Amino acid sequence: MSDVFRIGISDDFYTEAAEPLDFVCRKKFMGVAGIAFDRLQTDADKFASPESLAGYDAIFALATKVNADSLRGVERLAVVARWGVGYDRIDVPALTEAGVALTITPAAVRRPVAEAIFTLIFALSKNLLLQDRVARGGGWRGNLPKMGISIGGRTLGSVGCGNIGQEMFREARSLGFGRFLACDPQVTQEQVKDLGVELVDIDTLFRESDFVTVNTLLNAQTKGLVQERHFRLMKPSAYFINTARGPIVEHAALVKALRENWIAGAGIDVFPVEPPPKDDPLFALDNVIVAPHALAWTTELMNDNGTEASDAVLAVARGEIPNGVVNRDVLRHPKFLAKLERRRK
Repeated sequence: MSDVFRIGISDDFYTEAAEPLDFVCRKKFMGVAGIAFDRLQTDADKFASPESLAGYDAIFALATKVNADSLRGVERLAVVARWGVGYDRIDVPALTEAGVALTITPAAVRRPVAEAIFTLIFALSKNLLLQDRVARGGGWRGNLPKMGISIGGRTLGSVGCGNIGQEMFREARSLGFGRFLACDPQVTQEQVKDLGVELVDIDTLFRESDFVTVNTLLNAQTKGLVQERHFRLMKPSAYFINTARGPIVEHAALVKALRENWIAGAGIDVFPVEPPPKDDPLFALDNVIVAPHALAWTTELMNDNGTEASDAVLAVARGEIPNGVVNRDVLRHPKFLAKLERRRK
C-alpha cells in the first residue's frame, strides 16, 4: 500500500498531554514508512467536524466528541483510538454505521485507576487533609477532632465489576478487607468467584459497604444511577468514592449527603461538568477530597495508553483487525472491511 496513512491528534492532547504524546509519537511512528500525523482541529466544545475528519484514516481521541453529524460524508476514517476506556463522548452506533472502529485501552488504565481509588480510600480513612491542616496550623495530634479508621475487616463495594473493578478487588486482597461486594448485571458470580467478590443488588451494596466505589461506564443505563436513596442507605461511617464519571451520580444528592453528614465523607475525581464551576458546592465542604479527573494520570498511564492506542492504529494501517474494539459489529461491516482491504493492497 503506497498511500500515506494519516493520523489526526485531537487538540486537547497539546494542552493536557503534550509530553506523553510526544514520547508516544516518537516511539511508535517516527521512521515508520507511510505514516503521517498532525493536529486535528476541534471546536470549543471539542466536537470534531466532518471537514476536520475527512482527511484522516485514524484519530487519537482524548476528550474528543464525535457524533453522527461529525461523520456526515466522511468516507476515509477507519478507526477512532481513544486514550482511555470511557467513550461517553463518542456516538458508537454512528461510528458503526459509518464503518469506523472505536478502540479503547483497557490494559493501560486498569492499575492506575485502581491505585487512584486506594489513594482516596487511605486519604479518607486516615483523615489526611484534616491532619495536614492541623499540623500546618501549629496543632498536634491532640488537636485532631476525630480519629481515623483501619480498613482491616471493612467491606469494600463497587458499583460495576468490569476491567477496573476487578483490578481493584485483585489489588485489595492483600490489604485485609473483610468482604468484597459488587453489583453489575453484566458480570456473573462465576466470573468473580476467584476474587472473593459477592455479587449483590445495588441497595445491599450501599447498605453494607464501608467504602462504596464507582467503577462503571457512563451510558444511558448508568446516567443518574446513584441517587439520594442510595446515600440514605449508607452507614454514617461509610465513604463514597467516584473515579469513573460524574454524571453517574446525582450531584445534588451527593452534596446533600455530605452536607447533612449522612456519610462520613467522599473522594471525588470526576464531576458532572468538567472542569466544574468554581462555585460547585462540593468545594465548600470539608468532608470531601476532590481532584481534577487526574488521580490516575501518571507517566506510566499516559505512555501505556498511547502505546495501546498506537498499536490499534498501526494494526488498521496494516489492514488488520485491531485489539480493544468496542463496537464489535463493525468488524462485519462492509465499509470497515473495505478500508482494511485497501490497506492490504
